[in-house]
Amino acid sequence: MESPFIVYILHCANGSYYTGYTTDLNRRYQEHVTGTGKCKYTKSFKPIGIAQSWQVLDTKSAAMKIECYIKSLSKVQKAQLIMEPQRLTTCFAACQPNL
Repeated sequence: MESPFIVYILHCANGSYYTGYTTDLNRRYQEHVTGTGKCKYTKSFKPIGIAQSWQVLDTKSAAMKIECYIKSLSKVQKAQLIMEPQRLTTCFAACQPNL
């Protein structure tokens, strides 16, 4: 059985947010921190922490749609989503906050 997908938002040192998805959040976060893998943005703007994450109880395609939706939000909207992670579940039923 495939591992569940996790959509995450990183807080970067320059004050920006980076959004991605993975099946292993700890491994992927370390890749961002060390600049390995396909982490172009976070090579330049190092992450200082995981701001928020959600488990996606659906397909990779669903995780990608959620990632795309978050990326389309403004910085203020992303900050609101970080503070109230359950708001994402109103748009995507298969998405559960990792509290």
